[in-house]
Amino acid sequence: MVDAGNIRDPGPFIWMARTMEPLAKKIFKGVLVAELFGIFGAYFLFTKMNTSQDFRQTMSKKFPFILEVYYKSIEQSGMYGIREQDQEKWLNSKS
Repeated sequence: MVDAGNIRDPGPFIWMARTMEPLAKKIFKGVLVAELFGIFGAYFLFTKMNTSQDFRQTMSKKFPFILEVYYKSIEQSGMYGIREQDQEKWLNSKS
């Protein structure tokens, strides 16, 4: 037999944990969706910058810090000379 005096009442903590589960799931899903948007956005941006010198010029005017990250990542992967090609073309197009 189980002595009823030995069973402890969990109190409000179990109730709070159960009501927090749906909120935690919603927050997790929101964070997951935000991360996926970020990954796909970064991929799209990198691909666009990697294929279009004109887009890189637009980025240099509006968001130079993002273009700098692009150049550094390309240089880290062992591809050199893209920054110099861009600067040469942009200087020649001004004159």
